[in-house]
Amino acid sequence: MGDVVVRYALLSSFPPRRCGLASFAADLLQATGPADVVAVEPAGQALTYGPEVVARIRRDVPSDYGWAAQVVNARRLPLVSLQHEYGIFGGDSGRDVLRFLDTVTAPAVVTCHTILREPSPAQRAVLVALVEGAARVVVMSATARRILQETYRVAPAVIEVIPHGVPEMPFLATEAAKARLGLDGREVILSFGLLGPGKGYEVVIEAMAAVARRRPRALFVGVGATHPDLIAREGEAYRERLLERRRALDLGGHVRLVDRYLGRAELLGWLQAADVFVTPYPGLQQVTSGTLAYAMGAGKPVVSTPYAHAVELLADGHGILVEPGSAGSLADALGWLLEDDARRERMARRAYARGRTMTWPVVGLAYRELFEEVASAAAGAVAVPVGQHVHA
Repeated sequence: MGDVVVRYALLSSFPPRRCGLASFAADLLQATGPADVVAVEPAGQALTYGPEVVARIRRDVPSDYGWAAQVVNARRLPLVSLQHEYGIFGGDSGRDVLRFLDTVTAPAVVTCHTILREPSPAQRAVLVALVEGAARVVVMSATARRILQETYRVAPAVIEVIPHGVPEMPFLATEAAKARLGLDGREVILSFGLLGPGKGYEVVIEAMAAVARRRPRALFVGVGATHPDLIAREGEAYRERLLERRRALDLGGHVRLVDRYLGRAELLGWLQAADVFVTPYPGLQQVTSGTLAYAMGAGKPVVSTPYAHAVELLADGHGILVEPGSAGSLADALGWLLEDDARRERMARRAYARGRTMTWPVVGLAYRELFEEVASAAAGAVAVPVGQHVHA
């Protein structure tokens, strides 16, 4: 299976919107074949899309959800791929997306980018309704599958495990990439993504005071614009607090915050320049991290707090887990890796090998097989069961 290309409807945020979900949706479309996109927009934005976008939903306009579903129905598509993240959709805990699901007639494959172990009652109700209305539910880790089964009582047969896709990236030495970025001779510790308190950069800055004493050439680079929701609430106050802490610790030469949303090529350039990747997230419920997946895909040794996705991906010597909120344990792990070139190289190659199971050609095939199965079953054809697409 997977040879048949099923044209489908894709409901998600979508470029040119700048967020991880939009990037994921664009990559999914490219990896799976043609789709008609229904783009979800936040309040106050009216973006200009390509021809693949056939309808748009204003996040906080409830009637738009039913209208967009009717657009999809009129196009007689055999399948809907719904990308779910609580913050994307309007209503209490994003419940307005259920208006779309209740109205659309094609079977839905729901990809859950967030699965909470301890949801609020409203969050639980939304996710349960999504699962009940879906033909199949995709999660990106075995941990997420267990949570769906144990916390939400979802039947195992409904759940597919398909990892977060990453682009094909060669395994390269860092020197050339460092030279292009003006980082010759530096030991680069990298993290990226939209900036906000959930990134844990406060702890990295504290840790760098100790790392810099051990490794004078060490440099932490946090790349990414401030999250637009945070900008709306408090402007750049959070970034300023980080910069003030950098000044207080006299780490101007060892901490750099790059305030820019990166395109794919520039992002891969930064990844190639990194000696170590760090995800110091304070929230341990996170079952999917696109940044962590990208780091593995690029073959980067990773130091991370033990959030759910990191525990799974970094098992068996693929990375180092440190105590959340502990600058001391983070500094020890970073210093230890930077001091041991051979161990860092071994860990990088193990990470790169695991990353090959998450490239978009592999992930796209798993989605195409699933879409073909669901569409065939809905059409009344005899479908050969694909089973669960588990890529460890």
